[in-house]
Amino acid sequence: MFGTSGVRGRVGSDVTADLALDIARALATDADRVVVGRDVRDSGRALVDALCAGLTECGADVIDVGTASTPTIARAIGSRDADAGVAVTASHNPPQDNGIKLWTPSGQAFDETQLAAIERRVDSEVTPFADWDGHGDRTRWDGAADAHRRTLLEVGRRRAAAAGVELDGFHAVVDVGNGTGGITADVLHELGATVETLNAQPDGRFPGRPSEPTAEACTGLIAHVAARGADLGIAHDGDADRMMAVDDTGRFRSGDELLTVFALQAVAAGDRVAAPVDTSLAVDDALAARGASVVRTRVGDAYVADRTREEGVVFGGEPSGAWIFPTETRCPDGPLAAVALAVLAADRPLSERADELPTYPIRREAIETTRTEATMAAVTERVRESYDDVTGIDGVRVEVDDGWFLIRASGTQPLIRVTAEARDPETADRIRSTARSFVVDAIADLDDSTTTDSDADE
Repeated sequence: MFGTSGVRGRVGSDVTADLALDIARALATDADRVVVGRDVRDSGRALVDALCAGLTECGADVIDVGTASTPTIARAIGSRDADAGVAVTASHNPPQDNGIKLWTPSGQAFDETQLAAIERRVDSEVTPFADWDGHGDRTRWDGAADAHRRTLLEVGRRRAAAAGVELDGFHAVVDVGNGTGGITADVLHELGATVETLNAQPDGRFPGRPSEPTAEACTGLIAHVAARGADLGIAHDGDADRMMAVDDTGRFRSGDELLTVFALQAVAAGDRVAAPVDTSLAVDDALAARGASVVRTRVGDAYVADRTREEGVVFGGEPSGAWIFPTETRCPDGPLAAVALAVLAADRPLSERADELPTYPIRREAIETTRTEATMAAVTERVRESYDDVTGIDGVRVEVDDGWFLIRASGTQPLIRVTAEARDPETADRIRSTARSFVVDAIADLDDSTTTDSDADE
Protein backbone atom coordinates (compact mmCIF):
# COMPACT_ATOMS: atom_id res chain seq x y z
CA MET A 1 0.00 0.00 0.00
CA PHE A 2 2.66 2.51 1.08
CA GLY A 3 5.69 3.50 -0.96
CA THR A 4 8.62 5.69 0.04
CA SER A 5 6.29 8.69 0.24
CA GLY A 6 3.07 7.18 1.54
CA VAL A 7 0.25 6.22 -0.79
CA ARG A 8 0.50 7.81 -4.20
CA GLY A 9 -1.02 7.09 -7.61
CA ARG A 10 -3.77 7.72 -10.12
CA VAL A 11 -6.97 9.20 -8.71
CA GLY A 12 -9.94 6.89 -9.08
CA SER A 13 -7.92 3.71 -9.41
CA ASP A 14 -4.90 3.73 -7.09
CA VAL A 15 -6.13 6.50 -4.79
CA THR A 16 -9.82 6.62 -3.85
CA ALA A 17 -12.08 7.92 -1.09
CA ASP A 18 -12.58 4.30 0.01
CA LEU A 19 -8.85 3.96 0.57
CA ALA A 20 -8.71 7.26 2.44
CA LEU A 21 -11.57 6.11 4.67
CA ASP A 22 -9.79 2.84 5.47
CA ILE A 23 -6.51 4.56 6.30
CA ALA A 24 -8.27 7.10 8.51
CA ARG A 25 -10.06 4.38 10.49
CA ALA A 26 -6.79 2.52 10.97
CA LEU A 27 -5.01 5.69 12.05
CA ALA A 28 -7.71 6.49 14.62
CA THR A 29 -6.79 3.34 16.54
CA ASP A 30 -3.77 5.13 18.04
CA ALA A 31 -4.51 8.81 17.37
CA ASP A 32 -6.99 10.88 19.35
CA ARG A 33 -6.29 14.14 17.51
CA VAL A 34 -5.16 14.42 13.88
CA VAL A 35 -4.20 17.37 11.67
CA VAL A 36 -5.44 17.05 8.07
CA GLY A 37 -4.61 19.25 5.07
CA ARG A 38 -4.19 19.04 1.31
CA ASP A 39 -2.34 20.53 -1.62
CA VAL A 40 -4.04 22.42 -4.48
CA ARG A 41 -5.24 19.39 -6.45
CA ASP A 42 -9.03 19.50 -6.72
CA SER A 43 -9.26 15.74 -6.15
CA GLY A 44 -8.00 16.37 -2.62
CA ARG A 45 -11.39 17.72 -1.52
CA ALA A 46 -13.06 14.31 -1.60
CA LEU A 47 -10.06 12.58 -0.05
CA VAL A 48 -9.95 15.04 2.85
CA ASP A 49 -13.67 14.58 3.47
CA ALA A 50 -13.23 10.80 3.51
CA LEU A 51 -10.29 11.04 5.90
CA CYS A 52 -12.20 13.30 8.26
CA ALA A 53 -15.24 11.01 8.17
CA GLY A 54 -13.17 7.94 8.99
CA LEU A 55 -11.30 9.65 11.80
CA THR A 56 -14.30 11.25 13.49
CA GLU A 57 -16.54 8.15 13.29
CA CYS A 58 -13.80 6.29 15.16
CA GLY A 59 -13.66 8.93 17.86
CA ALA A 60 -10.67 11.02 16.78
CA ASP A 61 -10.83 14.81 16.66
CA VAL A 62 -9.73 16.42 13.39
CA ILE A 63 -8.03 19.77 12.91
CA ASP A 64 -8.56 20.70 9.27
CA VAL A 65 -5.96 23.23 8.09
CA GLY A 66 -7.36 23.41 4.55
CA THR A 67 -5.09 23.91 1.57
CA ALA A 68 -1.51 24.18 2.79
CA SER A 69 2.03 23.10 2.05
CA THR A 70 3.14 19.75 3.40
CA PRO A 71 5.64 21.34 5.84
CA THR A 72 2.87 23.63 7.10
CA ILE A 73 0.71 20.57 7.81
CA ALA A 74 3.57 18.67 9.45
CA ARG A 75 4.51 21.60 11.69
CA ALA A 76 0.89 22.05 12.78
CA ILE A 77 0.84 18.61 14.42
CA GLY A 78 3.10 19.63 17.28
CA SER A 79 1.70 23.11 17.67
CA ARG A 80 -1.87 21.76 17.95
CA ASP A 81 -0.81 18.98 20.36
CA ALA A 82 -2.00 16.38 17.86
CA ASP A 83 -0.92 12.75 17.68
CA ALA A 84 -0.48 12.56 13.90
CA GLY A 85 -1.02 14.42 10.67
CA VAL A 86 -2.21 13.56 7.18
CA ALA A 87 -1.18 15.44 4.05
CA VAL A 88 -3.30 14.75 0.98
CA THR A 89 -0.79 15.35 -1.79
CA ALA A 90 1.01 13.71 -4.68
CA SER A 91 3.88 16.18 -4.22
CA HIS A 92 5.73 16.50 -7.56
CA ASN A 93 3.62 13.93 -9.43
CA PRO A 94 1.44 14.96 -12.42
CA PRO A 95 -2.05 16.41 -11.81
CA GLN A 96 -3.95 13.15 -12.41
CA ASP A 97 -2.29 11.69 -9.31
CA ASN A 98 -2.90 12.23 -5.62
CA GLY A 99 -1.70 10.64 -2.42
CA ILE A 100 -1.86 10.31 1.35
CA LYS A 101 1.18 10.80 3.58
CA LEU A 102 1.22 10.35 7.36
CA TRP A 103 3.29 12.46 9.75
CA THR A 104 4.40 12.30 13.39
CA PRO A 105 4.46 15.21 15.87
CA SER A 106 8.24 15.62 15.33
CA GLY A 107 7.52 16.46 11.68
CA GLN A 108 8.96 13.14 10.49
CA ALA A 109 6.97 10.96 8.13
CA PHE A 110 5.67 7.65 9.46
CA ASP A 111 8.40 5.02 9.35
CA GLU A 112 8.08 1.48 7.99
CA THR A 113 6.97 0.01 11.31
CA GLN A 114 4.19 2.57 11.73
CA LEU A 115 3.04 2.18 8.12
CA ALA A 116 3.04 -1.61 8.44
CA ALA A 117 0.75 -1.31 11.46
CA ILE A 118 -1.68 0.83 9.44
CA GLU A 119 -1.63 -1.72 6.61
CA ARG A 120 -2.36 -4.60 8.98
CA ARG A 121 -5.34 -2.77 10.42
CA VAL A 122 -6.69 -2.00 6.96
CA ASP A 123 -6.25 -5.61 5.87
CA SER A 124 -7.93 -6.94 9.02
CA GLU A 125 -11.11 -5.03 8.16
CA VAL A 126 -11.73 -4.59 11.88
CA THR A 127 -12.88 -1.01 12.38
CA PRO A 128 -12.79 0.64 15.84
CA PHE A 129 -16.08 2.54 15.44
CA ALA A 130 -16.98 4.89 18.27
CA ASP A 131 -20.34 4.73 20.00
CA TRP A 132 -23.11 6.94 18.70
CA ASP A 133 -22.23 9.65 21.21
CA GLY A 134 -18.45 9.27 20.94
CA HIS A 135 -17.72 10.66 17.49
CA GLY A 136 -14.85 13.12 17.23
CA ASP A 137 -15.10 16.78 16.26
CA ARG A 138 -13.90 18.34 13.00
CA THR A 139 -12.70 21.88 13.47
CA ARG A 140 -11.07 24.28 11.05
CA TRP A 141 -7.80 26.05 11.86
CA ASP A 142 -6.91 28.77 9.39
CA GLY A 143 -3.80 29.85 11.29
CA ALA A 144 -1.43 27.06 10.23
CA ALA A 145 0.20 28.98 7.38
CA ASP A 146 0.63 32.08 9.52
CA ALA A 147 2.23 30.04 12.30
CA HIS A 148 4.62 28.52 9.77
CA ARG A 149 5.41 31.97 8.38
CA ARG A 150 6.22 33.36 11.84
CA THR A 151 8.52 30.44 12.55
CA LEU A 152 10.39 30.96 9.28
CA LEU A 153 10.76 34.66 10.00
CA GLU A 154 12.39 33.83 13.33
CA VAL A 155 14.71 31.33 11.65
CA GLY A 156 15.61 33.77 8.90
CA ARG A 157 16.38 36.61 11.30
CA ARG A 158 18.43 34.33 13.53
CA ARG A 159 20.46 32.95 10.62
CA ALA A 160 20.96 36.38 9.10
CA ALA A 161 22.18 37.78 12.41
CA ALA A 162 24.58 34.86 12.88
CA ALA A 163 25.98 35.43 9.38
CA GLY A 164 26.13 39.19 9.84
CA VAL A 165 24.00 39.87 6.75
CA GLU A 166 20.72 41.55 5.88
CA LEU A 167 18.39 40.73 3.02
CA ASP A 168 17.65 44.37 2.26
CA GLY A 169 18.51 44.78 -1.42
CA PHE A 170 18.66 41.03 -2.00
CA HIS A 171 16.72 40.11 -5.14
CA ALA A 172 14.94 36.72 -5.23
CA VAL A 173 12.65 35.12 -7.79
CA VAL A 174 10.31 32.43 -6.44
CA ASP A 175 8.71 29.97 -8.86
CA VAL A 176 5.80 28.60 -6.83
CA GLY A 177 4.92 26.10 -9.54
CA ASN A 178 1.17 26.73 -9.09
CA GLY A 179 1.42 24.94 -5.75
CA THR A 180 1.39 25.81 -2.06
CA GLY A 181 4.85 27.36 -1.73
CA GLY A 182 3.79 31.00 -1.79
CA ILE A 183 4.83 31.29 1.87
CA THR A 184 8.45 31.49 0.65
CA ALA A 185 7.79 34.71 -1.23
CA ASP A 186 5.98 36.19 1.78
CA VAL A 187 8.76 35.38 4.23
CA LEU A 188 11.59 36.60 2.00
CA HIS A 189 9.67 39.83 1.43
CA GLU A 190 9.19 40.35 5.18
CA LEU A 191 12.91 39.71 5.70
CA GLY A 192 13.63 42.66 3.43
CA ALA A 193 14.29 41.03 0.07
CA THR A 194 12.93 42.22 -3.25
CA VAL A 195 10.79 39.31 -4.43
CA GLU A 196 9.30 38.43 -7.80
CA THR A 197 7.09 35.39 -8.30
CA LEU A 198 6.40 33.03 -11.18
CA ASN A 199 3.45 30.62 -11.45
CA ALA A 200 2.12 31.94 -8.15
CA GLN A 201 -1.57 31.21 -8.83
CA PRO A 202 -2.53 27.96 -7.03
CA ASP A 203 -3.81 25.50 -9.62
CA GLY A 204 -3.72 21.73 -9.22
CA ARG A 205 -3.50 21.28 -12.99
CA PHE A 206 0.00 22.86 -12.80
CA PRO A 207 -0.38 24.82 -16.04
CA GLY A 208 2.77 26.91 -15.58
CA ARG A 209 5.23 24.03 -15.61
CA PRO A 210 5.47 20.39 -14.51
CA SER A 211 5.28 20.16 -10.73
CA GLU A 212 8.69 18.55 -10.22
CA PRO A 213 11.28 21.36 -10.11
CA THR A 214 13.88 19.92 -12.49
CA ALA A 215 16.21 21.94 -14.69
CA GLU A 216 14.05 21.06 -17.71
CA ALA A 217 10.88 22.24 -15.95
CA CYS A 218 12.44 25.46 -14.64
CA THR A 219 13.56 27.06 -17.90
CA GLY A 220 11.28 30.03 -17.21
CA LEU A 221 12.88 30.61 -13.81
CA ILE A 222 16.37 30.28 -15.27
CA ALA A 223 15.61 32.83 -17.98
CA HIS A 224 13.94 35.24 -15.56
CA VAL A 225 16.78 35.19 -13.03
CA ALA A 226 19.30 35.84 -15.79
CA ALA A 227 17.24 38.59 -17.42
CA ARG A 228 16.49 40.39 -14.17
CA GLY A 229 19.93 40.03 -12.67
CA ALA A 230 18.47 38.43 -9.55
CA ASP A 231 20.62 37.07 -6.74
CA LEU A 232 18.74 33.78 -6.39
CA GLY A 233 15.95 31.77 -7.95
CA ILE A 234 13.83 29.37 -5.89
CA ALA A 235 11.60 26.59 -7.27
CA HIS A 236 9.11 24.45 -5.35
CA ASP A 237 7.03 21.43 -6.23
CA GLY A 238 3.28 21.17 -5.74
CA ASP A 239 3.30 20.75 -1.95
CA ALA A 240 6.52 22.73 -1.30
CA ASP A 241 8.38 19.97 0.49
CA ARG A 242 11.04 20.29 -2.22
CA MET A 243 13.24 23.25 -3.04
CA MET A 244 15.65 23.64 -5.94
CA ALA A 245 17.59 26.75 -6.92
CA VAL A 246 19.04 28.89 -9.70
CA ASP A 247 22.17 30.88 -8.86
CA ASP A 248 22.98 34.53 -9.51
CA THR A 249 24.41 33.73 -12.97
CA GLY A 250 21.16 32.06 -14.06
CA ARG A 251 22.49 28.53 -13.69
CA PHE A 252 20.28 25.77 -12.32
CA ARG A 253 22.22 24.08 -9.54
CA SER A 254 21.97 20.34 -9.06
CA GLY A 255 20.62 18.71 -5.93
CA ASP A 256 24.05 17.29 -5.15
CA GLU A 257 25.52 20.80 -5.25
CA LEU A 258 22.81 22.20 -2.99
CA LEU A 259 23.20 19.27 -0.62
CA THR A 260 26.91 20.04 -0.36
CA VAL A 261 26.35 23.77 0.17
CA PHE A 262 23.87 23.14 2.98
CA ALA A 263 26.00 20.40 4.51
CA LEU A 264 29.20 22.47 4.57
CA GLN A 265 27.33 25.22 6.39
CA ALA A 266 26.05 22.76 9.00
CA VAL A 267 29.03 20.54 9.80
CA ALA A 268 32.07 20.70 12.02
CA ALA A 269 34.87 18.14 12.18
CA GLY A 270 33.49 14.75 13.14
CA ASP A 271 29.91 15.53 12.14
CA ARG A 272 27.92 13.44 9.69
CA VAL A 273 25.32 14.18 7.03
CA ALA A 274 22.55 11.77 6.03
CA ALA A 275 22.02 11.29 2.30
CA PRO A 276 20.51 8.53 0.13
CA VAL A 277 22.37 5.94 -1.91
CA ASP A 278 22.00 7.92 -5.15
CA THR A 279 24.00 10.90 -3.86
CA SER A 280 27.18 11.97 -5.66
CA LEU A 281 30.63 11.06 -4.37
CA ALA A 282 31.41 14.76 -4.69
CA VAL A 283 29.46 15.29 -1.46
CA ASP A 284 31.70 12.79 0.34
CA ASP A 285 34.85 14.45 -1.00
CA ALA A 286 33.75 17.97 -0.03
CA LEU A 287 32.81 16.93 3.50
CA ALA A 288 35.98 14.88 3.95
CA ALA A 289 37.97 18.08 3.48
CA ARG A 290 36.18 19.42 6.59
CA GLY A 291 36.70 16.22 8.58
CA ALA A 292 33.02 15.30 8.18
CA SER A 293 31.38 12.35 6.44
CA VAL A 294 28.24 11.02 4.77
CA VAL A 295 26.00 8.21 6.01
CA ARG A 296 23.97 6.57 3.25
CA THR A 297 20.26 5.80 3.58
CA ARG A 298 17.50 4.40 1.43
CA VAL A 299 15.90 6.90 -0.93
CA GLY A 300 13.03 8.75 0.76
CA ASP A 301 12.85 11.68 3.15
CA ALA A 302 11.58 9.45 5.99
CA TYR A 303 14.77 7.38 5.84
CA VAL A 304 16.98 10.46 5.71
CA ALA A 305 15.09 12.10 8.58
CA ASP A 306 15.37 8.94 10.66
CA ARG A 307 19.18 8.96 10.39
CA THR A 308 19.27 12.56 11.65
CA ARG A 309 18.13 11.19 15.00
CA GLU A 310 21.57 9.64 15.44
CA GLU A 311 24.17 11.54 17.45
CA GLY A 312 26.45 13.64 15.27
CA VAL A 313 24.15 13.68 12.21
CA VAL A 314 23.54 17.41 11.81
CA PHE A 315 21.82 17.62 8.43
CA GLY A 316 20.09 15.44 5.89
CA GLY A 317 19.15 15.89 2.28
CA GLU A 318 18.18 14.28 -0.99
CA PRO A 319 19.40 15.42 -4.43
CA SER A 320 15.73 15.53 -5.47
CA GLY A 321 15.33 18.67 -3.34
CA ALA A 322 14.20 17.47 0.10
CA TRP A 323 16.24 19.07 2.90
CA ILE A 324 16.10 18.07 6.58
CA PHE A 325 17.21 20.58 9.23
CA PRO A 326 16.84 18.39 12.36
CA THR A 327 17.10 21.24 14.89
CA GLU A 328 14.07 22.85 13.22
CA THR A 329 11.88 19.99 11.94
CA ARG A 330 12.27 16.52 10.47
CA CYS A 331 9.82 17.30 7.71
CA PRO A 332 11.42 18.37 4.42
CA ASP A 333 10.51 22.06 4.51
CA GLY A 334 11.02 23.74 1.13
CA PRO A 335 10.31 27.29 2.37
CA LEU A 336 12.73 26.79 5.28
CA ALA A 337 15.41 25.61 2.85
CA ALA A 338 14.73 28.64 0.65
CA VAL A 339 15.18 31.04 3.58
CA ALA A 340 18.38 29.28 4.69
CA LEU A 341 19.77 29.39 1.14
CA ALA A 342 18.87 33.06 0.69
CA VAL A 343 20.84 33.93 3.83
CA LEU A 344 23.83 31.96 2.53
CA ALA A 345 23.57 33.62 -0.88
CA ALA A 346 23.30 37.08 0.69
CA ASP A 347 26.54 36.39 2.55
CA ARG A 348 28.29 34.93 -0.49
CA PRO A 349 26.79 34.30 -3.95
CA LEU A 350 25.55 30.78 -4.60
CA SER A 351 27.54 30.68 -7.84
CA GLU A 352 30.80 31.15 -5.94
CA ARG A 353 29.90 28.56 -3.33
CA ALA A 354 28.89 25.96 -5.90
CA ASP A 355 31.70 26.62 -8.38
CA GLU A 356 34.37 25.72 -5.85
CA LEU A 357 32.84 22.31 -5.13
CA PRO A 358 34.14 19.09 -6.68
CA THR A 359 31.84 17.94 -9.45
CA TYR A 360 31.71 14.59 -11.18
CA PRO A 361 29.50 13.61 -14.09
CA ILE A 362 26.44 11.82 -12.79
CA ARG A 363 23.84 10.27 -15.05
CA ARG A 364 20.24 9.68 -14.01
CA GLU A 365 17.55 7.99 -16.07
CA ALA A 366 14.04 6.66 -15.43
CA ILE A 367 12.74 3.65 -17.35
CA GLU A 368 9.00 3.05 -17.36
CA THR A 369 7.52 -0.33 -16.50
CA THR A 370 4.31 -1.44 -14.86
CA ARG A 371 6.10 -4.51 -13.47
CA THR A 372 8.61 -2.83 -11.19
CA GLU A 373 8.73 -5.62 -8.61
CA ALA A 374 9.34 -8.40 -11.13
CA THR A 375 11.81 -6.26 -13.05
CA MET A 376 13.83 -5.46 -9.95
CA ALA A 377 13.89 -9.13 -8.94
CA ALA A 378 15.31 -10.05 -12.34
CA VAL A 379 17.76 -7.14 -12.30
CA THR A 380 18.99 -8.01 -8.82
CA GLU A 381 19.64 -11.62 -9.80
CA ARG A 382 21.58 -10.59 -12.92
CA VAL A 383 23.63 -7.95 -11.12
CA ARG A 384 24.58 -10.31 -8.29
CA GLU A 385 25.67 -12.89 -10.85
CA SER A 386 27.90 -10.30 -12.53
CA TYR A 387 29.46 -8.55 -9.50
CA ASP A 388 30.78 -9.71 -6.15
CA ASP A 389 30.35 -6.44 -4.21
CA VAL A 390 26.68 -5.44 -4.37
CA THR A 391 24.92 -3.26 -1.79
CA GLY A 392 21.22 -3.95 -1.36
CA ILE A 393 20.17 -1.18 1.03
CA ASP A 394 17.82 0.21 -1.64
CA GLY A 395 17.77 -1.56 -4.98
CA VAL A 396 21.25 -2.66 -6.06
CA ARG A 397 24.30 -0.40 -5.84
CA VAL A 398 27.60 -1.52 -7.34
CA GLU A 399 31.02 0.05 -6.83
CA VAL A 400 33.30 -0.39 -9.83
CA ASP A 401 36.94 0.64 -10.13
CA ASP A 402 36.17 3.97 -11.76
CA GLY A 403 32.70 4.82 -10.42
CA TRP A 404 29.40 3.30 -9.30
CA PHE A 405 25.85 2.63 -10.42
CA LEU A 406 22.51 2.22 -8.68
CA ILE A 407 19.35 0.54 -9.96
CA ARG A 408 16.22 0.93 -7.84
CA ALA A 409 12.46 0.97 -8.21
CA SER A 410 10.72 4.30 -7.68
CA GLY A 411 8.66 4.34 -4.53
CA THR A 412 6.07 6.70 -6.02
CA GLN A 413 5.81 5.98 -9.77
CA PRO A 414 5.95 2.96 -12.15
CA LEU A 415 9.63 3.55 -12.92
CA ILE A 416 13.01 1.91 -12.52
CA ARG A 417 15.61 4.57 -11.77
CA VAL A 418 19.19 4.19 -12.99
CA THR A 419 22.00 6.34 -11.60
CA ALA A 420 25.67 6.18 -12.58
CA GLU A 421 28.67 8.30 -11.67
CA ALA A 422 32.36 8.48 -12.54
CA ARG A 423 35.12 11.05 -12.56
CA ASP A 424 34.95 11.65 -16.32
CA PRO A 425 31.97 11.87 -18.71
CA GLU A 426 32.92 8.99 -20.98
CA THR A 427 33.24 6.56 -18.09
CA ALA A 428 29.96 7.78 -16.58
CA ASP A 429 28.20 7.17 -19.88
CA ARG A 430 29.73 3.70 -20.14
CA ILE A 431 28.68 2.76 -16.61
CA ARG A 432 25.19 4.11 -17.18
CA SER A 433 24.91 2.08 -20.38
CA THR A 434 25.93 -1.06 -18.51
CA ALA A 435 23.42 -0.42 -15.74
CA ARG A 436 20.67 0.45 -18.20
CA SER A 437 21.18 -2.80 -20.09
CA PHE A 438 20.38 -4.79 -16.95
CA VAL A 439 16.97 -3.10 -16.77
CA VAL A 440 16.16 -3.17 -20.49
CA ASP A 441 17.11 -6.83 -20.80
CA ALA A 442 15.06 -7.78 -17.74
CA ILE A 443 11.98 -5.99 -19.08
CA ALA A 444 12.40 -7.61 -22.50
CA ASP A 445 12.70 -11.08 -20.97
CA LEU A 446 9.60 -10.51 -18.85
CA ASP A 447 7.69 -9.35 -21.93
CA ASP A 448 8.84 -12.43 -23.87
CA SER A 449 7.79 -14.67 -21.01
CA THR A 450 4.35 -13.06 -20.89
CA THR A 451 3.93 -13.46 -24.66
CA THR A 452 5.00 -17.10 -24.51
CA ASP A 453 2.57 -17.85 -21.68
CA SER A 454 -0.20 -16.13 -23.60
CA ASP A 455 0.53 -18.16 -26.74
CA ALA A 456 0.55 -21.36 -24.71
CA ASP A 457 -2.87 -20.52 -23.26
CA GLU A 458 -4.27 -20.11 -26.75
